[in-house]
Amino acid sequence: MSPRSSPHTPAKVEPAQATLSHGLGLINVPKSCDVLADRLHKQIVDGTYPPGASLPTERELVSATGLSRGSVREALRILEARGLARTRPGRYGGTTASRPSDESLGSHINSFAKVRGVPLHALVETRQALEPMISYLAAKNRTDEDLAELQAISARLDAAAVDDVPRFLEENANWHSALAIASHNDLLRAFSASISALMLDASRIENFANDDVRQLVTTAHRRILHAIETKDADAARRRSERDVEAYAKHLEAAVQASPSFKKPKADPRRRSS
Repeated sequence: MSPRSSPHTPAKVEPAQATLSHGLGLINVPKSCDVLADRLHKQIVDGTYPPGASLPTERELVSATGLSRGSVREALRILEARGLARTRPGRYGGTTASRPSDESLGSHINSFAKVRGVPLHALVETRQALEPMISYLAAKNRTDEDLAELQAISARLDAAAVDDVPRFLEENANWHSALAIASHNDLLRAFSASISALMLDASRIENFANDDVRQLVTTAHRRILHAIETKDADAARRRSERDVEAYAKHLEAAVQASPSFKKPKADPRRRSS
């Protein structure tokens, strides 16, 4: 048998063929439901279907796209998960376009923080970054209704600070939410609501909201509220900076002292000098 025809001799690959095969990679073909969801997403965002407008029915979407009913239903579920659609079942039901709510964003951020294991200090730093600017804008932009809501929450907070810790923590979270609403900045309001929920969970540490902390919070909030009442934006920002910094220190100390707190393990790769 000649060497050319030997079965052990590897076949020659033409240069053009080798270049082509090495240049190819995995080809990810999107699911049809994802494609439809993305197209409807764009139409909702660009105003083709404004909030409250009815989206095409399942039958209409099946007819227009050629997709199966199952793919169409999955696309609509994707839109609902994004907060862009709402489906009402029943004979007179249907799917309408909707606007993402603070709660939907909060749910995503909450899941992100818990799944990724975002540490407490990151939450505290986020609050420290947001809160002074929120207070500044609240002093500038608040309405009489915003002020009345902050005053009402402040009164409830003072009452709860006497001997009702669970209610105190909830009213404190309500204060921060109302403060963000008074800023009249939609993005800051939505982010603040998400962070407030996470901070509320973190603050439910045993012995954290002691007498000293409750006194510190109520006093600080009264000072910030006074700046908002007088529309002194700079004072509101300064007082908020001091408030969140003091609150953060107390919270960090309570976490460190908590029996359930696990200190990070030392890196075995580090060697003492």
